Amino acid sequence: MTAGARAPAVAGTFYPADGRALAAEVEAGFTDRRGPGELPPRHRSPERRLVAAVVPHAGYRYSGAIAAHVYRRVATERPPATVLVLGVDHYGAGVGPALSARPWQTPLGPTPVDADLVRALRRGPVGIDERAHAREASIEVQLPFLEYVLPKPSFVPLQIPFGPFPELEKVGRLVREATADRDVLILASSDLSHYVPPETARRLDRLAIDAILARDAARLYEVVTREQISMCGIAPTTVLLSALAGLPLAASLLRWGHSGEVEPMDSVVGYAAIVLETPSPPAAPLK
Repeated sequence: MTAGARAPAVAGTFYPADGRALAAEVEAGFTDRRGPGELPPRHRSPERRLVAAVVPHAGYRYSGAIAAHVYRRVATERPPATVLVLGVDHYGAGVGPALSARPWQTPLGPTPVDADLVRALRRGPVGIDERAHAREASIEVQLPFLEYVLPKPSFVPLQIPFGPFPELEKVGRLVREATADRDVLILASSDLSHYVPPETARRLDRLAIDAILARDAARLYEVVTREQISMCGIAPTTVLLSALAGLPLAASLLRWGHSGEVEPMDSVVGYAAIVLETPSPPAAPLK
């Protein structure tokens, strides 16, 4: 354990506690039939179109293959200097949007925090609160995938509690200002419907996904609250969409799935892998 590092809270439950077994579990997400179907390529594009993504955070057995669709994209492009991971406050442990300023440990090793971006984000309602992160899984489970696909990842964890839309929109503006002119990939960690029949999950999740694809933060917040969709990451996803509002980005759904695809169950949890990227340049005309 690196001195002063935040200890893993869900190693041995959400993912293996042994480093070798964890690497194998990450690879299994890529090769799974619900995943990309293959390991990431060994060569990267010198460019990067990927700006942000929504990625699930359940136990790897259930959501790892869905998350792998996003991380395969990360692996194919120029690495970002920093990854900002917007997480959920499942336990109500924080008093507001909470940063962590210390390295985070997983069985694959420590991931350092970008101290400069932490300082830029520490404004208004956003503060450092290490205790708020102690038990939370939503950011932690992203790190082994990041460690696998990025050569030397640097990240910033920002836990977002649920609150009124104007408060989340304000945090989104702070994120936008802090990341302007920085090489940052933003991830919102979120599962979708929780413990509902598969067809209900499909119907409700489609409402939330369509709002995300429309890049409409207010619409997402409204439909999730109106339809009582149990999307645990509504706060970080609202912040992500607010931070990127007005930018020329295209959003696309890479894969939707649910826990019942892994084993039979009457009540499932839904997952989606969604990316936001700069549009493809027009093809060169044939000569």
